[in-house]
Amino acid sequence: MAKKITAQEAAALVKDGMTVMVGGFLSVGGANEVLHAVAESGVKNLTVICNDGGQPKFEHGVQELIHNGQVAHLIATHIGVNPEVGQMMNAGTMKVTLVPQGSMAEKIRAGGYGLGGVLTPTGLGTPVGEEAGKPVYTINGKEYLFEEPLHADVAICYGTQCDQYGNVRFHGTTRNFNVVMATAADTVILQADELVDEINPDDVIIQGILVDYVVDGGAK
Repeated sequence: MAKKITAQEAAALVKDGMTVMVGGFLSVGGANEVLHAVAESGVKNLTVICNDGGQPKFEHGVQELIHNGQVAHLIATHIGVNPEVGQMMNAGTMKVTLVPQGSMAEKIRAGGYGLGGVLTPTGLGTPVGEEAGKPVYTINGKEYLFEEPLHADVAICYGTQCDQYGNVRFHGTTRNFNVVMATAADTVILQADELVDEINPDDVIIQGILVDYVVDGGAK
């Protein structure tokens, strides 16, 4: 059974130098209350694995951590909507590793399910491929890049509803990277809009066995 904690208690679980997976797609499906508490905690030198670098106009989420200089390395699929990411990358104040979105999902899945890696043709002949030093294998006459698994110390995820057992339901596209990230971290923190006694098993997307801590994102 997942333990209910506050956003501040959740933030205290994130330590300097940790690798942190952050669910969400821009402002959709992000655990913004928990991320704000992490930003206020002052933790630093984080490696953040996230779909993107956030959006400055929202002033919350992973963008807040980046703006504060708390992220040493961002692993993401796109950064174009946050100019600050590009500026910091070019200035050398934050390392940025770009990964194709499908490859990111598969790398996280591999980390969560104990696989040794992923073979994919995506990225061949590009800076995310051989130029990044990734091995290339030929199978049945076709070349594939080898992508290593991704795993994190902590995953900060979101759900629409969470029950007392840690089972999670999502509305629409809010599930995005949250689902696979919940499998690939030592500690999983889940912020939910609503805490309920029980969720219909047919509606469960993240199983409670994967969730360690729950934060009530709808608490006032």
